[in-house]
Amino acid sequence: MTGLRLIAAGHTRALRRAVFGGDDHLDEAGRNTARTLRIPTRGPWLTAPSHAARETATLLGATPTIDPALADPDHGTWTGHTLDQINPTDLHTWLTDPDAAPHGGESHTQLLARATTWLHHQRQPSLTAVAHHLVVRALLTAALDLPATAIRRLDVAPLAVTRLTRHPDGWHLHLPQSAP
Repeated sequence: MTGLRLIAAGHTRALRRAVFGGDDHLDEAGRNTARTLRIPTRGPWLTAPSHAARETATLLGATPTIDPALADPDHGTWTGHTLDQINPTDLHTWLTDPDAAPHGGESHTQLLARATTWLHHQRQPSLTAVAHHLVVRALLTAALDLPATAIRRLDVAPLAVTRLTRHPDGWHLHLPQSAP
């Protein structure tokens, strides 16, 4: 059986401002909150290449390996822009059509395909992965075999911890009673 712990990277200034893409470091509150979490560091740890994911793992006491498959979504021409700087029609299309990529980057369908491929290759008995909250949402969507539209319906807060275990009938989601 494979046990997978997913951790959403901590807060960054860009995340608080709803900026698409970029590669910000954790902000002070994100660093302080990460330091308060007590997460066992057994087994391998993988992180997205982003500063926020790597810093989150390090502050949690892990020595992570970077996995490019966990990279933040590609927001194309929207990278560095806030919600109010995006054409509302394009934003609506992106939010409602999982195949749409009006920014020229990665659609939700493409992100889900990447997450599904990554999940199918995980065989370690215990693994922790730290990634952008949208990547974690895609991984959960893939694990639960939900349609790509579900990515937008799952809310994953910064530093949220979710556990998945692989069973013969597929992945099972475990929501902790309290912080692990």
